[in-house]
Amino acid sequence: MLGTHTYSALYSEICYAPMPQNFVDLDDVQDRAYAAMLGVAIGDALGATVEFMTPSEIQQTYGVLRDIRGGGWLQLSPGQVTDDTQMSLCIARSVAECGWSLRDIADRFSDWLRSKPPDVGNTCRRGIRRYMYYGSLSGPLCDDDAGNGAVMRMAPVAIASLADSRLLESWAVEQAHLTHHHPLSDSACVHVGSLLHLACLGRSRESLRQYAQMAVNQVPAFGYLGYRGLCTAYVVDTMQTVLYHFFRSRNFEECLVNTVNQGGDADTAGAIVGAIAGAYYGLEEIPQRWIKKLNPGLVDELLYLSRRLVSRSPLGQADPIACF
Repeated sequence: MLGTHTYSALYSEICYAPMPQNFVDLDDVQDRAYAAMLGVAIGDALGATVEFMTPSEIQQTYGVLRDIRGGGWLQLSPGQVTDDTQMSLCIARSVAECGWSLRDIADRFSDWLRSKPPDVGNTCRRGIRRYMYYGSLSGPLCDDDAGNGAVMRMAPVAIASLADSRLLESWAVEQAHLTHHHPLSDSACVHVGSLLHLACLGRSRESLRQYAQMAVNQVPAFGYLGYRGLCTAYVVDTMQTVLYHFFRSRNFEECLVNTVNQGGDADTAGAIVGAIAGAYYGLEEIPQRWIKKLNPGLVDELLYLSRRLVSRSPLGQADPIACF
């Protein structure tokens, strides 16, 4: 991971740059936070259909996948979500009820695993079982932990830490180490969380691009300008996929469609980019046909949780609401 507080410095350089006005519109932030959480579920549900497929297999089967239709290797119902959303919900529910408690998050992960979900990543399973057996909140540094399982659940962490970059960095790494302990995973979590902060605060695309470029300068492995078209369970490939498609898209739908049609770890890439794109483009840009495919109870809960997380965040607690 980057050196101590390096991400905080990069984030602050962009986030605290002069703005047309000094006050944050909290209603707008709440809407963007809700859009981010919806984006996780929509990207997950859309991408799950083509998880582990190649782009050519997707083309032969679906042409271009544009609709939430279920199926896939898990044989999901249309709109059904997987571990990307479910683990994000564990964190969001915990923070909404308890504030930041790593042990409560770990307990919720454990309860989720005991429920026998249809899809659990091997690294997540191993980390949760370690906690269940030994009560350890962090595993040892491991070369095999450079997967996507920690970064895929960053949306609630980012929302709950608005707009405190050092708190974001601390919480991002803490929750990551429950299951993944690798510098690339750590950096991906803070990188995505910082982009979510900027997007939820209504910063411009250029601001997000500047932050992304500065972060890539610090972690060259995430460089996306020469994107190779790989979207795998390796966090480097997923970060390149997410950044490439987010910055070349013109709207939320185009961003998610292009991302999931890369195949591979499509549900996770879709969930990550869905969060960033949701926060950036906002609720009005999310196609209603996708929202209607989700379970209505989930949609309602995401609204409640996103509001609750914003209200508990440093931004939500500020009086007056001014960060700049």
